[in-house]
Amino acid sequence: MCGRYVSSASTAYLFDEFDVEEVIGEQPPPSWNVAPTDPVRAILRRPVREEHAEPDKPADAHPVRQLRTLRWGLVPSWSKDPKGGARMINARIETVTEKPAFKKAAARRRCLIPAEGYYEWQKTDTGKVPHFLHDPDGRPLAMAGLYELWRDPLLADDDPNRWLWTCTIITQQATDLLGEIHDRNPVLVPPELRAAWLDCSSDDPATARKILDQLPEARLEPYVVSPAVGNVRNDGPQLIEPVVVAEQERLPL
Repeated sequence: MCGRYVSSASTAYLFDEFDVEEVIGEQPPPSWNVAPTDPVRAILRRPVREEHAEPDKPADAHPVRQLRTLRWGLVPSWSKDPKGGARMINARIETVTEKPAFKKAAARRRCLIPAEGYYEWQKTDTGKVPHFLHDPDGRPLAMAGLYELWRDPLLADDDPNRWLWTCTIITQQATDLLGEIHDRNPVLVPPELRAAWLDCSSDDPATARKILDQLPEARLEPYVVSPAVGNVRNDGPQLIEPVVVAEQERLPL
C-alpha cells in the first residue's frame, strides 16, 4: 500500500522532466507528507479544451501532455457521492483491469503521479518503524496511476466545481528488501514506457495490462525516518531526514 508520499518538485521541474505541454489548475504547495484526499499533481494526456467545456465529451483537438491537480482517492463516475474516495487511494495491479471501479479508467484515463519518494511502516517487535523509500540516484518516481471524473449532481451546469477529478496509485507485490518493509509498493513507470502508459487512444484495458506486464520491478533505497511523519499535521523537509533506529524509538510524534 502507498498511503503517504513526498511531492515537493516545482512546476518548472515537472514540466521539463515529464515533457509537459500544458499546466492546468492551481498547483498545490510542496508537501513532504501527502495524505489521502489531498490535492496532488498528476501528468496525463488529454485534448486542449476551452475553459468551460464538458470534460467527458469527445473533442477534436489533439491530446497533449498535461500537468493537473487532482484529489487523491479515486471516485468512479458512477458513484452516488464522493465519500468512498478516501478508501480508493490504491488499486492492485493484479485486478486493476478487471474490477468495475478501475477497468474503464485503466482503458481511458491513465496517468503518472510524480513523487520524490514515499513512506512505509515496517512492523517490528517494538512497533511500526517508518521508512522513506526513494530512487537510489535521486530521480523522481513516476508512479502508475488512474484518474476519474465525477459529476456532482447537486451543482449547476455552469459551476466550475461541478466536476471532481480524482486519482489512485497502482500497487504491486513487493520483493526483496522492499517486501521486508511492506508487502506492497507503488508500480513505477520508467522513462521509456511513460508515453505508452499515457497513450489511451486504444480505449482498451488490455493495452494497460500489456504495459503493466512489461514494467520492471521497483529499485528503491529505504532508510528509517522519524515517526513524526505518522501525523498528517506534520510537514516539511525534516520528515525525510534519516535517523538511526535508536533515535527513532525516542522521538515523539
